[in-house]
Amino acid sequence: MKQSGRYFSSTRIAMIALFSALAGVLHAFGKFPLPFAFPGFLEFDFSDIPLFIGTFALGPLSGCIIVVVKLLVKLVCVGTANAFVGELANLLIGFGFVIPAGLIYQRHKTRKGAAVALAVGSVCSVAVAILANRFLLIPFYVYIMFNGSWDPLLGMMRSLFPAITEGSFYTYYLWVSVLPFNLMRCLIASLVCFFIYKHISRAIGKLDRKLAPKEGKEGAAAWRDLAVLLVFVGVVLLITLFALLRYFLWS
Repeated sequence: MKQSGRYFSSTRIAMIALFSALAGVLHAFGKFPLPFAFPGFLEFDFSDIPLFIGTFALGPLSGCIIVVVKLLVKLVCVGTANAFVGELANLLIGFGFVIPAGLIYQRHKTRKGAAVALAVGSVCSVAVAILANRFLLIPFYVYIMFNGSWDPLLGMMRSLFPAITEGSFYTYYLWVSVLPFNLMRCLIASLVCFFIYKHISRAIGKLDRKLAPKEGKEGAAAWRDLAVLLVFVGVVLLITLFALLRYFLWS
């Protein structure tokens, strides 16, 4: 998406809001477990598709904003069931894809560049998922949810891995669950993104050109963009407030 003026034009803000809302709704209401293959708390959804497409169409900074707003929308809609551990995981894993993939595609806007960006972003996202689970998410989850006891978490895993113990937990969880789950997640979203992102990007470009300020009216367009940006920031702050209220007052 090319911009003749400020980065946060009305078109870009509108597209960020649209992709964020779509990703947030899919993340909140489109989740489903795959109990035959993965632990029940690893739930699959299709929210990565609008995230990947939005990153390619709008750039890495916009992609990061979509990640954050998507999680805020989810928190407002259904709250958190794990003291924000799942949301932290999605934040880190989302950034793990968006930043490298967005930066690569921003510099190489070809089909080959898109393929490389998707591949590198997917590898980085999977690596972040493994490292974050090993050194941050699981230790914090066990401490905050089960007061440091591994027994409840091991019980959730034994239907798939009867021989699992505290000593072998990370071997089973990281390499037989987290790795294939995140590879599958990235592969599905990458394939969809690769085949349709150009069409969506062209549509956004046409809308941007249509809304571009006419000669002599740049000042009015700048005020319009500022007003839209302030409304967007206000809505995000309001969503953040509702998410916090839902957790601290209604949980």
